Amino acid sequence: MKKIIIASVIATVAMAAGSAFAQTITTPATTAGSNTAAAIACVASAVSTRETALDGAMTTYTAALNAAYAARATALQAAYANTTASAVRSAVRAAWATFNSSVRTARNAWRTARMNAWNAFRTAAKACHAPAAVNDSANASSEVSGQ
Repeated sequence: MKKIIIASVIATVAMAAGSAFAQTITTPATTAGSNTAAAIACVASAVSTRETALDGAMTTYTAALNAAYAARATALQAAYANTTASAVRSAVRAAWATFNSSVRTARNAWRTARMNAWNAFRTAAKACHAPAAVNDSANASSEVSGQ
């Protein structure tokens, strides 16, 4: 009878230990899954912020380009309203210089905004501690560079 009780106690202890061991194994997996899901959500938020910033910067860039082209058209129209060749040449030169300066300024502003958005994203994504597979930084080279 003693042997049966001891065997039962050992079996019960073994099952309890097995159950505790199984809990120990499944708990980190569940926690890791939750951490991964939280990290992915964190990266998603960082991507959303980056894309909003890029969208606004691109809108500003294209508006600046549209304004530069409109101003150039107006300036060239005025230039060709002159009656002397020297006045036309001078006004055309000024129109193109202003246009080139405006385009350069818009391009530099776009590049700075793009760089800032990607740098902020990289910093935020790094803080998320997400698996590399959910980070799209490798696609940064696909971004419009601002001719």
